[in-house]
Amino acid sequence: MTGRLRLGVNIDHVATIRNARGGGHPDPVRAARQAAEAGADGITAHLREDRRHISDDDIERLSAQIDLPLNLEMAATEEMLGIALRHKPHAACLVPEKREEVTTEGGLDVAAHHRHLAPVVRSLVDAGIRVSLFIDPEPVQLHVAKALGAPVVELHTGAYCDAGDADREGELARIIHAAEYAADLGLEVHAGHGLTFDTVSPVAAVPQVVELNIGHFLVGEAIFSGLNSAITRMRSLMDKARAAATGSASA
Repeated sequence: MTGRLRLGVNIDHVATIRNARGGGHPDPVRAARQAAEAGADGITAHLREDRRHISDDDIERLSAQIDLPLNLEMAATEEMLGIALRHKPHAACLVPEKREEVTTEGGLDVAAHHRHLAPVVRSLVDAGIRVSLFIDPEPVQLHVAKALGAPVVELHTGAYCDAGDADREGELARIIHAAEYAADLGLEVHAGHGLTFDTVSPVAAVPQVVELNIGHFLVGEAIFSGLNSAITRMRSLMDKARAAATGSASA
């Protein structure tokens, strides 16, 4: 059982709201500062090829002005590799990216694209950037992630969050089994995508998971309760789930 579960707050959709009208408000860097005050352990930002939310200037400012570790979500392209090597964030999470998608639709198929990914992972690791691969909770993807030399995997929780009551337990079991297998391989396990107040606790209770990355739900909830309140509540739910799991394991 790991210790305190880390929370990475993704501030992409603060930038989405800003970009809907242009200008500088709301400012994702201000949101990152509030996230830190509310108990976030890191900030996640996805710099997409089409710059639909986070901009290059946002990455510049986040790198310079935020004390928390920055996790740069990025596609495995030459352009994004260059940006990562220039800014040297604490971590880089390689994700799939399609221009036509509304949001990331699934995990990166590292098994199918390992030849393309290998030099990108190697360049980031050599630069001292902690590499994470955002993958579906499947053993073959974990095995290839290990072979690529990435120290971290982030398990895609979207299918679990989107599942109906009849299927959710099965999707959670996939995450649990994948987390156990990843830890056995020596990989650090993160998880994220689609997590809400209603779905976070079972994932937070998985002992091998050391970090959750959550964004869209928190930004949406902030409209009604404020960002600080939304993050504080999410942090509390995570901590309670982990504490309960620890107590059960001890018993």
